[in-house]
Amino acid sequence: MRSDTIKKGHSRTPHRSLLRGVGLKDEDFDKPFIGIANSYIDIIPGHYFLPEYSKIVKEEIRKAGGVPFEFNTIGVDDGIAMGHSGMLYSLPSRELIADCIETVMNAHKLDAMVCIPNCDKIVPGMVMGALRVNVPTIFVSGGPMLAGTLSDGSRIGLSQVFEAVGAYEAKKISEDKLYEIECKACPSGGSCSGMFTANSMNTLCEAMGIALPGNGTIPALTKEREELLRIAARKIVEIALDKAKTEKFKMKNILNDKAIHNAFVVDMAMGGSTNTVLHMLAIAKEADVDFSLKNINEIAKNVSHLTKIAPAVNNVFMEDINRAGGVGAVMKEVNKRGGVIYDTLTITGESMLERIKNASITDTTIIHTNENAYSQTGGLKILYGNLAQEGAVIKAGAMAEEMKNFTGSAVVFDSQDEAIAGISTGKVKSGDVVIIRYEGPKGGPGMPEMLSPTSLIMGMGLGESVALVTDGRFSGATRGACIGHVSPEAAEGGVIALVENGDKIKIDVNNGILELLVSEDILKDRKQKWQPKRKEIEGKWLKRYALLVSNASNGAMLKTEL
Repeated sequence: MRSDTIKKGHSRTPHRSLLRGVGLKDEDFDKPFIGIANSYIDIIPGHYFLPEYSKIVKEEIRKAGGVPFEFNTIGVDDGIAMGHSGMLYSLPSRELIADCIETVMNAHKLDAMVCIPNCDKIVPGMVMGALRVNVPTIFVSGGPMLAGTLSDGSRIGLSQVFEAVGAYEAKKISEDKLYEIECKACPSGGSCSGMFTANSMNTLCEAMGIALPGNGTIPALTKEREELLRIAARKIVEIALDKAKTEKFKMKNILNDKAIHNAFVVDMAMGGSTNTVLHMLAIAKEADVDFSLKNINEIAKNVSHLTKIAPAVNNVFMEDINRAGGVGAVMKEVNKRGGVIYDTLTITGESMLERIKNASITDTTIIHTNENAYSQTGGLKILYGNLAQEGAVIKAGAMAEEMKNFTGSAVVFDSQDEAIAGISTGKVKSGDVVIIRYEGPKGGPGMPEMLSPTSLIMGMGLGESVALVTDGRFSGATRGACIGHVSPEAAEGGVIALVENGDKIKIDVNNGILELLVSEDILKDRKQKWQPKRKEIEGKWLKRYALLVSNASNGAMLKTEL
């Protein structure tokens, strides 16, 4: 076993002595050592209950003949960090989480791992770390939150809370209504109830075969979710006790190029968060898979958009997808177009096509058939043009059709804070294209999410007449004509840094175009006069991050070589 490095032979007497100090007995030194990476943290609704989940996993690992060792990673709640300087730490936290996994697992030579993530950057951070360690690993998320219910019987999720702020500022709702929305939108523990970043990534773990069926959709704090934990714990010990299985089920043997492909197929079919693009590019690099933004549009051509989930619509949530057949039903249906899903190995031993063969759609109003799809192409799109020479991302499945071919006048802001103030005070009108720049991975630093400005636009009734373009990124809760991840970013001299108020910007989603309608001569003149804007960076970790991070088209990963 890998753990024999720390527990076998007379030279490891001190190591065993320390291990006895945490309760190990003679018989434990012949058992596999299983790491449990738990992302428990009190302040995140999707995570505060995870200690109870880890107890279940540890108990089952012991019963199955393994020795569990729990450790923790940090977590950032993107909703709570939203709209202020705390958001600068969200994306960088992904790298810290990956480093934590690599550090603990490799320092102690543990044999296998169960990861218990749930929200936002925590899922991809754990996946990236697990790929570096490359031991058998099963992911079991905490599960999605149930939708809230208002006094009028309508259901509600987090995206409506952010939009309600804009509606209140536009005097469309009362303070009492705003308070009711605040109190009822998040009724329990779990990752936010719509197809935001957390649930997007948890469904993609299922699609990649590193999680069990139901991982992305079975609600949190249910008996069904607890059973997933028990199955995962027993399975990881079964693998770790068998040398051949330990080799077969190494992380990189499962999460390979075909698994990356399957993840993007599901992302397209379910209209996932634009953040998945950023995270899957980073995951692909950790998996040593050659994958670029251009591959995404190729996949989208062959994938039907089968589901619309909050925030794309206001009345469908993850619990509904679970009842309608789950991720397996989506994969089986989309595969009817012919070989769209690759038959990859899964951590539970069966192939992916075997796993989904008995899946079925039980409610075609929630999960559509290919024939009745929302679109015959996927819900995400990569745009290119002089304004995004290395690409930009839009959630096409969550925008109005009339905005898919749009030309508007630029209203430029050099930070998210400026944009929030400008939108709130009426500087943005119908027909405008809001530009928010110097918010990319390097310029932010940390590529903050733009849920506050996008929600203000929606809440003020401008969602179908105003577009937004940024080198930052969006929350999974964002909807509308919102284009993010513009690369090169402003801080590295990208064309987005040269846009001026009143410039015309053309958006053509169907043809994948994002163009600044300014002549090359004028752009050259602006470039010669351009001086980068330097922000005051408040934290030492953010300063290191800004020095080492790549742009969004490269997954916003930290450089490991100069």
